[in-house]
Amino acid sequence: MDGRLEAFKRLLDIMDELREKCPWDKEQTLESLRYLTLEETYELSESIMERDLDGIKKELGDLMLHIVFYAKIGSEKGAFDIRDVLENINEKLVVRHPHIYGDVKVQDAAEVKDNWEKIKLKEGSKSVLEGVPKSLPPLVKAYRIQEKVSGVGFDWEKPHQVWDKVMEELDELKREVQAGEGAEAIEKIEGEFGDLLFALVNYSRFIGINPEDALEKTNRKFIRRFKHLEGSAGKMGKSLHEMSLDEMDVFWNEAKEQE
Repeated sequence: MDGRLEAFKRLLDIMDELREKCPWDKEQTLESLRYLTLEETYELSESIMERDLDGIKKELGDLMLHIVFYAKIGSEKGAFDIRDVLENINEKLVVRHPHIYGDVKVQDAAEVKDNWEKIKLKEGSKSVLEGVPKSLPPLVKAYRIQEKVSGVGFDWEKPHQVWDKVMEELDELKREVQAGEGAEAIEKIEGEFGDLLFALVNYSRFIGINPEDALEKTNRKFIRRFKHLEGSAGKMGKSLHEMSLDEMDVFWNEAKEQE
């Protein structure tokens, strides 16, 4: 037997045994596993950001366990089993890659993505945005929305057009901030701020940047520098509350230089 199939069969057998004999595993439901799956997904994301290949391997194993667990529960309900899950994704991949399994010709990856969205609509999707989960974090959701509509041609043509839109939204935000105060003004400011973020996310696509990755790298960079600032202040026997901003800037710049 292929080593991959043997390893997968062992996981299925272990899952069957755990579901039968382990008190904790016996109690789990689709709903109880959901938040744990989200946690595992974020742990995988963190390993990817850290470029920790060993960590990625371990987190993929945890996610694979969850997939098998969901399929086991599905089989108990008579709804689906792991074979159904695998056959479904196999068939989807074949249908959505006609340039590999059919006679369709494509020039590049962008054309593959365009065909993918067109095929989804032929399969019965009422909107290209159906594939964007409502529960996605807003920054990721904005990026996926823009990718989806781009796949059917609803997009800007040149990066400079998107940048002009960013500057337009920035000007509109400035005007609302300067216009006044109160609940109504805050609501307008919030709307313009959201428009600006959406436009920046759109621009990121055109310059080949994933905004989620970019923001997370900045978060991590800030944390590193701030911890250096805290550590340096501690060595001097000071708390940050006792230091002026100019004093803190010295250590902040020191951290930047070390990077």
